[in-house]
Parts: sequence; C-alpha cells; structure tokens
Amino acid sequence: MYLDFHTHGKLAKYLPFSPEYTDWLLSEARSAGLDAVCLTEHFNTKQFAELYRYIAGTCDRDGDSFVREGLRIFPGMETDIAEGGHVLTIGPIDAILELNLRLESHKRKGAFLPAEKLLELFRGYPVLVGAGHPFREGSHIPELPEKLLSRFDFLDLNGKDVAGDRESTERRTRALGERLHRPVVAGSDTHQALQYGCIRTAFERECTTFGELAREMVSGRYRIEIHPEAAFRVKAAVLLKRSLKEIHALGGDYVSVLLGKQPEPASAEFPAKEFRKNDYEISGHAPRFYQGRA
Repeated sequence: MYLDFHTHGKLAKYLPFSPEYTDWLLSEARSAGLDAVCLTEHFNTKQFAELYRYIAGTCDRDGDSFVREGLRIFPGMETDIAEGGHVLTIGPIDAILELNLRLESHKRKGAFLPAEKLLELFRGYPVLVGAGHPFREGSHIPELPEKLLSRFDFLDLNGKDVAGDRESTERRTRALGERLHRPVVAGSDTHQALQYGCIRTAFERECTTFGELAREMVSGRYRIEIHPEAAFRVKAAVLLKRSLKEIHALGGDYVSVLLGKQPEPASAEFPAKEFRKNDYEISGHAPRFYQGRA
C-alpha cells in the first residue's frame, strides 16, 4: 500500500472550500500511483468541517478510512504550536472534527497552544500524533523537552524538505527518529496535484484502521521511496500554487482555469516520461525498535 502521510485538500487555508478542487486532487492522487493518503488539512483552514463532511458524504467508509475510486483517505489535521512548528494528528473522523472544534479559540497566530497543552489534549483521543517536517525553518519541535518529544508516535520525512536538501533532511529526521525510538514515515505536504508521488511510504500490507497502521509502523514493515524527480515535482507544484493563488487574488476563478480544458498531449519532440514502480529510489528501511507511546 503506497501511502502519503501528509496531504491537503485545499489550495490554501484562506481560500473557500471547493468541492471541484478537492475532487481533482483526489483523482490525481490515485493517478500518481498512491493507494492511500492522510488528509492532514490545516486546523485553522477556512471551512475545515465542510471539507471533512464532504469526504464522508461522497466516499464509502471502510474501517477508519474513506474510499473513493480506489483511493483510501485517512482523516487527519495539521496544528500549529506556540513554540513554532506543526503537529500532525491522524485518527477517526469524529475525533478529528471534535478536536478541531475544541481548538477554535486557538486558531489565530498568537493564540496557538504550546506543545505541552496541545499534546495533552491529543492524549484524550484515539489519534496518532506526528512531528510534521520537524527541521523546516521556523520549526522548534526538535528543541522540545524529551518528555514532550516522547509523546510523538511518528516523524514526518517531508517531500518538500527532501526536495530542497535531501541529504540534510534525511540525516537529521532519521537521527531524531532513532534517538526517540519512533518511526519515520513519508509525506509530500502537497496542496495541489503535481507534488503527489514525490515521496511515499510503501507498506507491505493494506491497512483500513489506525490500529493497523500503528502496528505496521511499529513492526517496521514499510519503506520510504523517493521519486528521482522529486525536486522538479515540488518546484513545479510551488509555481502552480503561486499562479493559482494569483488568479484568485486578481478576482479570477482559479478552479475553472485549472479544470476548464484538458491538457494538450505531449508533443513528439518532448514525449511525456512515465515512471514505473522500480524507478523510485529507496530511502533506507524502517527501524524495528519502536516501543510505542510513552
């Protein structure tokens, strides 16, 4: 099962929810070779609940996940902490929606909860907690006290950061995982489709519940695969996101522009290159010493 642990269902948090845009994202995720995604939308995005209720209302439920046209979707959320940094949570949709509601008064910059209070809140729910892109500029997660770091269930090896500096990102993220005895998994951090597939977590077994996901991570029955053109994919994705946001800022309909016509087929001079399963580069194997949450 090819899973992306860190994805978004909207182009930007301040933009209104667009079912058409979300539909496009999900269909493209499947086309990019993914079997499943964790939808970890920003906790303070506009119309957070509408997005997740749309997923629940248009997909078939299977365990803790939702299935749509062959793509499995695990609910989640990405939350800012006062110290600087992002915390990922993945869990049953009811838990995610309730947590988001309880965080309502902490969604503005300056009102974010400190890590200790946020992690304490999460401990009361059946969710898995991850450190999102812990070494990105502005993140102070690695500097948190050891007692707080021990509450994370996994670390996010983030495709956006890998594309920028693969060696440093891999080395530091894996070193932190080894120090904490926590698994490192892969997430693209995509807000639009071009970034899907730049990095992925390949599980040996298909999972339908968060309990199954946790067991597979604990056992180390997975590997991380990085696309050989990850840097190009991320760069193209950044340019697309910037262009679509500019269309919106100028009063245009970025969704209509994006979906208004089919892309032109590749010319004979510049044929489209298809990457097969074995084109991916393997980024080591998962550690097998994970002891579970402290």
